[in-house]
Amino acid sequence: MADLLNPAAELADDGHGHGHHEEHHGPTGILKWMTTTDHKIIGLSYTVTSVAMLVIGGLFAEIIRAQLATPDGHLVSLAQYNELFTMHGSVMIYLFAGPFAFGGLANIIVPIQIGAPDMAFPRLNALSYWLYLTGAITMLLGFFTSGGAANFGWVAYAPLSNSLNTPGAGADLWIGGLLLTGFSAIFTGVNLTATIFYLRAPGMTMFRMPIFTWNMLVTAILILLAFPVLTAGLIMLYCDRHFGTHIFSTAGGGVPVLWQHIFWFWGHPEVYILALPFFGMATEIIAVFSKKPVFGYKSMVFATLSIGALSLGVWAHHMFTTGVVLLPFFSIMSLLIAVPTGIKIFNWIGTMWRGELWFSTAMLMSLGFLFTFLIGGLTGVYLASPPLDFFTHDTYFVVAHFHSIVMALVLAGMGGLYFWGPKITGYMLNERLGKAQFWLLFIGTQVFTFPQYILGLDGMPRRVPLYIHNPEWKMLNEWSTIGAVMVGISTIIFVVNVGYSWKRYPAGDNPWDAQTLEWFTTSPPPHHNFYRLPQIRSERPTWDYNHPEHKSLAHGAGAGAEHQPTPLAAAVTVLEHGQDEGPNEGANE
Repeated sequence: MADLLNPAAELADDGHGHGHHEEHHGPTGILKWMTTTDHKIIGLSYTVTSVAMLVIGGLFAEIIRAQLATPDGHLVSLAQYNELFTMHGSVMIYLFAGPFAFGGLANIIVPIQIGAPDMAFPRLNALSYWLYLTGAITMLLGFFTSGGAANFGWVAYAPLSNSLNTPGAGADLWIGGLLLTGFSAIFTGVNLTATIFYLRAPGMTMFRMPIFTWNMLVTAILILLAFPVLTAGLIMLYCDRHFGTHIFSTAGGGVPVLWQHIFWFWGHPEVYILALPFFGMATEIIAVFSKKPVFGYKSMVFATLSIGALSLGVWAHHMFTTGVVLLPFFSIMSLLIAVPTGIKIFNWIGTMWRGELWFSTAMLMSLGFLFTFLIGGLTGVYLASPPLDFFTHDTYFVVAHFHSIVMALVLAGMGGLYFWGPKITGYMLNERLGKAQFWLLFIGTQVFTFPQYILGLDGMPRRVPLYIHNPEWKMLNEWSTIGAVMVGISTIIFVVNVGYSWKRYPAGDNPWDAQTLEWFTTSPPPHHNFYRLPQIRSERPTWDYNHPEHKSLAHGAGAGAEHQPTPLAAAVTVLEHGQDEGPNEGANE
């Protein structure tokens, strides 16, 4: 521990302070994975499980799109279709996107980025994963019940979700699974918040933390504010179904629309609970592969804080058509939250401006994220206007908007795997296969979503397994299905890439010449993450250590301690290998 706290400690090392210390000993094999409290192994468990959920949810999506490729598709029954679109949304939102970000990559990366030896509460961290895994299995077990899985949509609107309209164990398993994963998220939020506030290394002030860590801090706080509300709502729903409480039933004096308020008070902060981690991934990747510091670091931080604050006041824009919400207030709030998001987009562009761009797979994924999220964000501005929302609310325009957002996050998440994968495993993924995956995923996403925007404007309703025999609708649905197939093939390529590249391309400690603290340690990191730490005097300590000739911005050092870099110091250097592609590119190909 002395080495962790004393950057000047004398070590027999390899030049980065990677001393030859005795490694941690403990259980091995499957027992190690089942009993570990090491945040890296827990995070990797989260990542593998959530990617498995992505594959399962994607399979549901392919079946849905195959059903909709023709107006009167008969691939599945009407009841099976309801189960599929309910479970597709549930798996993707509850079991993939959130756990992948704040359970997977954040669990692995955040402690290393701030110089911590582990999460603040290691056993609670392990419990969080096992609750998540148990919740995921519980929710999916609905398919094996006599009545089938939950079929009331992933939002479970009352009264559709009561015991009269949705009888059977499948709905109860859905509620139970979501309660378990909700507690998992709350415990993870507690852990991330405590870790970031109390376990930062000496010199790692708040305004020297990487943007990814900042985003995870705001995400964790939002989890603690939003998830208890959903948990309470789910308990009420379960009581309505089994104990006759009538909280959401007019028969007993309840209010069905109350469920929408409860759900969306969780649901709209949840959109940013999902998005902010992926924003952080894209920020780190774009800065590294532009060979520049993050443009407007502090404005990025305050934009993140603004998004977090505003996200708690926009939930009812999902309820414009109910007639029970104040339209001007929620419309203005929904438009206002676009401002800090726009600041982030301009800062990403500013980071790339005049940088030495390296179009690795991770960078391509981030650029794909930027374009796709921009489309989703612009269409979200339309939906923030009540008159336009009235026209499009129950159409495929909303489906397209939401999938533009979610698929943008998938692109950023894949970029995060290609970027941090070498740090986590010690090995690179094949770049040729990675770029093939990117182009299929990116083009497939646009082919998948753009026809749905047109379908929505033409009036095609969402949540339907059949539609009228309109030649234009049929053609657009066929194109959307083709796009979904392309996305599915890209996922197969990723799985093949992981298998093909396994232990084939050693990465080294810092294959990207990256900037933040996690790239100072070995790949993969040792048990307690570091043998020693460099001096931390900016948000880019590894860059400072490897490039002492460049003066860095000294963030968070108090009055009089900020040193603005000269244009020369802010400029980037050519990579040591002198090529546009990475040092491992040739080997990967």
